[in-house]
Amino acid sequence: MTLNSEALSLPYNTSMSWLEILDYDANWSVARSRQACEQLESGEILVFRQLPFDLSKQDLEFLVSLRATDSRLHKNISYRPSEDRLRGFSGTAEETSRVHDVMRRYYGHVLDFVSRLLSPYAGKLQVDYASFRPLEEQGRDLPLHKKNDLLHVDAFPSRPTRGGRILRVFTNANPLVSRVWMVGPRFPELAGEFAVPAGLNRMSSTGGMRRQFFHTLSRVGLPIPDRSAYDEFMLHFHDWLKENTVFQGDTQKQTRLEFPPLSTWLVFTDGVPHAALSGQFALEQTFIIPSSTLVTPQMSPIRILETIAEKKLA
Repeated sequence: MTLNSEALSLPYNTSMSWLEILDYDANWSVARSRQACEQLESGEILVFRQLPFDLSKQDLEFLVSLRATDSRLHKNISYRPSEDRLRGFSGTAEETSRVHDVMRRYYGHVLDFVSRLLSPYAGKLQVDYASFRPLEEQGRDLPLHKKNDLLHVDAFPSRPTRGGRILRVFTNANPLVSRVWMVGPRFPELAGEFAVPAGLNRMSSTGGMRRQFFHTLSRVGLPIPDRSAYDEFMLHFHDWLKENTVFQGDTQKQTRLEFPPLSTWLVFTDGVPHAALSGQFALEQTFIIPSSTLVTPQMSPIRILETIAEKKLA
C-alpha cells in the first residue's frame, strides 16, 4: 500500500478499498471505536497486518497442518458457539477434541476483540458461526451459485437477519501466502444500479401470503426459515449478481486486494461485493449486528433498498 503525506497524519493507512488500523492499543478510545463502526458501516474494510488478538502459534500451526487432501476434512470446519458444536472434521477423538478447542478459543478471542474494537456493538452482537477454510480457493470446481471467486454480497438461506447486518472477521492463517480478494462497488452504488433490474420492486410487492405462511410454520416450531421480504431479495440478489456477466466483467469498478499472511480484516459482507480469488487456510467468525445497534443505520442495505422500493421490507 502506498503512503502519502496525508495518510501519515491519520491513525490508519488508507487505500481505495481498505483502511489499515495502526493505533489499536490499550488507549483505544470510545470515539475511535465509534469511528471504526461508521467506517465499516459505510463499506470500508478494516485491516490489521498482524493478529490483533491472542491466538497461539501452536494453534495456528496445528490448523495449517490439516492439509486439504486429508480425508478427515470437509471443505470447511465450522464451529457453532451457541451450541459449542464442531462440524466438518472426522478425525480421531483426540484430534477432534483439539480442533474443537482451537475453534472455541478462536471464537472467544474474536468476540473479545470485536467487543472492544467496536464498543457500540458490545453486548448486542448476535454470534453466528466460526469456520476454518483449509482448501485453496483458486481453481475450485463448484456450482455457479456456490463459487467463491464471483463477486457477491452475503445472505444466509437458513439464518435470515430481517435487516440485521452481517459482520465477518477473517484471519489469513497461512504463514507464507496472501489471500487474494476482488471487491466491487459498495452497496449504495450497487443497489442503485442493479436492485430494480434484479427484481426488487416485484419481490417487495408479491409473496406476502407466502411469507406469512412460512412465518406461521416457523412460529409453531417447524424448521422453516422465517424470511422477510428483505431476506428473500438478498438471497436472490446473491445469486443474481453471480449470474450477471456484465456485472462480473466490469473490471473498472473492481479492486484486487491481497491480505498478507497472518493478517486480520473486518467487513460487512452484505454491503461489500467480494470474491475470494486465491488463498488457503482462512479463519472466519461471523456476527449479526441488529439494525437498532448500528451507528449509521441509514447506510444499511435494508434502508437503502427500502428507499428504492418505497416500502418497508422487514
